[in-house]
Amino acid sequence: MLEIIKDLPMTFIPLFVAMDSFGILPIYMSITVNLSDDEKRTVARNSTMAALGICLAFIAVGEAVFRILGITVNDFKIAGGVLLLVLAIMELVKENEPRKKADSVGIVPIGVPLLVGPAVLTTLIVLVDHYGITPTLISLVINLIVAYAVFYCARPIIEFIGKNGVIAISKIVALLLAAIAVMMIRIGIESFF
Repeated sequence: MLEIIKDLPMTFIPLFVAMDSFGILPIYMSITVNLSDDEKRTVARNSTMAALGICLAFIAVGEAVFRILGITVNDFKIAGGVLLLVLAIMELVKENEPRKKADSVGIVPIGVPLLVGPAVLTTLIVLVDHYGITPTLISLVINLIVAYAVFYCARPIIEFIGKNGVIAISKIVALLLAAIAVMMIRIGIESFF
Protein backbone atom coordinates (compact mmCIF):
# COMPACT_ATOMS: atom_id res chain seq x y z
CA MET A 1 0.00 0.00 0.00
CA LEU A 2 2.84 2.39 0.85
CA GLU A 3 4.43 1.62 -2.53
CA ILE A 4 1.17 2.54 -4.33
CA ILE A 5 0.92 5.86 -2.45
CA LYS A 6 4.56 6.61 -3.26
CA ASP A 7 3.94 5.92 -6.98
CA LEU A 8 0.76 8.04 -7.20
CA PRO A 9 2.52 11.35 -7.98
CA MET A 10 4.62 9.57 -10.60
CA THR A 11 1.48 8.28 -12.33
CA PHE A 12 -0.84 11.24 -11.67
CA ILE A 13 1.36 14.00 -13.08
CA PRO A 14 2.05 12.47 -16.53
CA LEU A 15 -1.64 11.66 -16.98
CA PHE A 16 -2.63 15.15 -15.79
CA VAL A 17 -0.33 16.73 -18.38
CA ALA A 18 -1.40 14.35 -21.16
CA MET A 19 -5.11 14.80 -20.38
CA ASP A 20 -4.87 18.60 -20.04
CA SER A 21 -8.48 19.12 -18.91
CA PHE A 22 -7.84 22.83 -18.31
CA GLY A 23 -6.54 23.18 -21.87
CA ILE A 24 -9.69 21.50 -23.18
CA LEU A 25 -11.98 23.87 -21.23
CA PRO A 26 -12.24 26.54 -23.98
CA ILE A 27 -13.16 23.84 -26.50
CA TYR A 28 -15.68 22.39 -24.05
CA MET A 29 -17.15 25.87 -23.52
CA SER A 30 -17.41 26.56 -27.24
CA ILE A 31 -19.07 23.21 -27.95
CA THR A 32 -21.57 23.51 -25.09
CA VAL A 33 -22.24 27.27 -25.25
CA ASN A 34 -25.77 26.82 -26.65
CA LEU A 35 -26.73 23.86 -24.46
CA SER A 36 -28.87 24.00 -21.32
CA ASP A 37 -27.33 23.41 -17.90
CA ASP A 38 -28.73 19.86 -17.82
CA GLU A 39 -27.25 19.15 -21.25
CA LYS A 40 -23.88 20.55 -20.13
CA ARG A 41 -23.92 18.24 -17.12
CA THR A 42 -24.76 15.38 -19.48
CA VAL A 43 -21.81 16.30 -21.71
CA ALA A 44 -19.46 16.48 -18.69
CA ARG A 45 -20.68 13.10 -17.43
CA ASN A 46 -20.64 11.42 -20.86
CA SER A 47 -17.19 12.72 -21.73
CA THR A 48 -15.56 11.53 -18.51
CA MET A 49 -17.39 8.18 -18.54
CA ALA A 50 -16.47 7.60 -22.19
CA ALA A 51 -12.86 8.51 -21.39
CA LEU A 52 -12.83 6.06 -18.48
CA GLY A 53 -14.32 3.29 -20.60
CA ILE A 54 -11.85 3.83 -23.44
CA CYS A 55 -8.90 3.91 -21.02
CA LEU A 56 -9.97 0.74 -19.21
CA ALA A 57 -10.52 -1.09 -22.49
CA PHE A 58 -7.19 0.14 -23.79
CA ILE A 59 -5.35 -0.96 -20.65
CA ALA A 60 -7.00 -4.38 -20.86
CA VAL A 61 -6.52 -5.19 -24.54
CA GLY A 62 -4.94 -2.22 -26.32
CA GLU A 63 -1.36 -3.36 -26.60
CA ALA A 64 -2.36 -6.87 -27.68
CA VAL A 65 -4.80 -5.53 -30.30
CA PHE A 66 -2.18 -3.11 -31.59
CA ARG A 67 0.30 -5.97 -31.97
CA ILE A 68 -2.24 -8.21 -33.70
CA LEU A 69 -3.34 -5.46 -36.12
CA GLY A 70 0.15 -4.05 -36.61
CA ILE A 71 -0.90 -0.60 -35.38
CA THR A 72 1.85 1.57 -33.95
CA VAL A 73 1.73 4.60 -31.67
CA ASN A 74 2.65 6.67 -34.71
CA ASP A 75 -0.42 5.37 -36.57
CA PHE A 76 -2.44 6.44 -33.54
CA LYS A 77 -0.89 9.92 -33.59
CA ILE A 78 -1.65 10.40 -37.29
CA ALA A 79 -5.26 9.20 -36.96
CA GLY A 80 -5.85 11.38 -33.87
CA GLY A 81 -4.23 14.35 -35.62
CA VAL A 82 -6.41 13.97 -38.73
CA LEU A 83 -9.55 13.76 -36.60
CA LEU A 84 -8.58 16.84 -34.57
CA LEU A 85 -7.76 18.74 -37.78
CA VAL A 86 -11.18 17.99 -39.26
CA LEU A 87 -12.90 19.07 -36.03
CA ALA A 88 -10.84 22.28 -35.88
CA ILE A 89 -11.65 23.18 -39.49
CA MET A 90 -15.36 22.54 -38.88
CA GLU A 91 -15.24 24.81 -35.81
CA LEU A 92 -13.44 27.56 -37.73
CA VAL A 93 -15.71 27.68 -40.80
CA LYS A 94 -19.13 26.93 -39.34
CA GLU A 95 -21.77 29.56 -38.88
CA ASN A 96 -23.71 29.94 -35.63
CA GLU A 97 -25.75 26.83 -36.29
CA PRO A 98 -27.44 24.71 -33.65
CA ARG A 99 -24.99 22.49 -31.83
CA LYS A 100 -25.09 18.72 -31.80
CA LYS A 101 -27.05 16.95 -29.13
CA ALA A 102 -25.35 16.61 -25.75
CA ASP A 103 -25.35 12.82 -26.06
CA SER A 104 -22.96 12.85 -29.01
CA VAL A 105 -20.56 15.70 -28.21
CA GLY A 106 -19.79 14.33 -24.76
CA ILE A 107 -18.32 11.17 -26.24
CA VAL A 108 -16.84 12.58 -29.47
CA PRO A 109 -14.98 14.95 -29.61
CA ILE A 110 -14.69 15.84 -25.90
CA GLY A 111 -14.28 12.38 -24.35
CA VAL A 112 -12.30 11.01 -27.28
CA PRO A 113 -9.95 12.29 -28.76
CA LEU A 114 -9.66 15.54 -26.73
CA LEU A 115 -9.75 14.24 -23.15
CA VAL A 116 -8.35 10.82 -24.00
CA GLY A 117 -6.27 10.82 -27.13
CA PRO A 118 -3.06 9.19 -28.30
CA ALA A 119 -0.98 10.96 -25.63
CA VAL A 120 -3.10 9.62 -22.75
CA LEU A 121 -3.34 6.10 -24.18
CA THR A 122 0.39 5.95 -24.82
CA THR A 123 1.08 7.31 -21.32
CA LEU A 124 -1.17 4.63 -19.84
CA ILE A 125 0.80 1.85 -21.52
CA VAL A 126 4.09 3.28 -20.24
CA LEU A 127 2.79 3.87 -16.69
CA VAL A 128 1.25 0.41 -16.34
CA ASP A 129 4.55 -1.07 -17.52
CA HIS A 130 6.66 0.99 -15.08
CA TYR A 131 4.46 1.38 -11.98
CA GLY A 132 1.81 -1.31 -12.26
CA ILE A 133 -1.90 -1.23 -12.86
CA THR A 134 -3.15 -0.14 -9.39
CA PRO A 135 -1.43 3.28 -9.08
CA THR A 136 -2.08 3.95 -12.76
CA LEU A 137 -5.82 3.24 -12.42
CA ILE A 138 -6.08 5.35 -9.26
CA SER A 139 -4.35 8.26 -11.01
CA LEU A 140 -6.58 7.84 -14.05
CA VAL A 141 -9.73 8.03 -11.93
CA ILE A 142 -8.46 11.08 -10.02
CA ASN A 143 -7.61 12.84 -13.29
CA LEU A 144 -11.08 12.11 -14.68
CA ILE A 145 -12.66 13.49 -11.49
CA VAL A 146 -10.59 16.66 -11.98
CA ALA A 147 -11.74 16.86 -15.63
CA TYR A 148 -15.37 16.41 -14.61
CA ALA A 149 -15.04 19.16 -11.98
CA VAL A 150 -13.45 21.53 -14.52
CA PHE A 151 -16.24 20.88 -17.04
CA TYR A 152 -18.94 21.07 -14.39
CA CYS A 153 -17.68 24.47 -13.20
CA ALA A 154 -17.41 25.89 -16.72
CA ARG A 155 -20.62 27.91 -16.33
CA PRO A 156 -19.17 30.57 -13.98
CA ILE A 157 -16.29 30.98 -16.42
CA ILE A 158 -18.74 31.42 -19.30
CA GLU A 159 -20.68 34.00 -17.27
CA PHE A 160 -17.46 35.87 -16.46
CA ILE A 161 -16.14 35.92 -20.05
CA GLY A 162 -19.50 36.31 -21.82
CA LYS A 163 -20.93 34.59 -24.88
CA ASN A 164 -18.98 36.70 -27.41
CA GLY A 165 -15.78 36.15 -25.45
CA VAL A 166 -16.32 32.39 -25.52
CA ILE A 167 -16.97 32.49 -29.28
CA ALA A 168 -13.78 34.51 -29.83
CA ILE A 169 -11.76 32.17 -27.62
CA SER A 170 -13.24 29.13 -29.34
CA LYS A 171 -12.08 30.40 -32.77
CA ILE A 172 -8.57 31.03 -31.46
CA VAL A 173 -8.50 27.64 -29.75
CA ALA A 174 -9.78 25.97 -32.94
CA LEU A 175 -6.86 27.50 -34.82
CA LEU A 176 -4.44 26.28 -32.16
CA LEU A 177 -6.14 22.87 -32.25
CA ALA A 178 -5.57 22.74 -36.01
CA ALA A 179 -1.88 23.51 -35.45
CA ILE A 180 -1.64 20.80 -32.77
CA ALA A 181 -3.36 18.35 -35.12
CA VAL A 182 -0.88 19.12 -37.90
CA MET A 183 1.98 18.71 -35.40
CA MET A 184 0.63 15.28 -34.34
CA ILE A 185 0.37 14.20 -37.98
CA ARG A 186 3.88 15.51 -38.70
CA ILE A 187 5.42 13.75 -35.69
CA GLY A 188 3.67 10.52 -36.61
CA ILE A 189 4.91 10.70 -40.21
CA GLU A 190 8.45 11.71 -39.17
CA SER A 191 8.62 8.77 -36.78
CA PHE A 192 8.00 6.38 -39.66
CA PHE A 193 11.13 7.65 -41.35
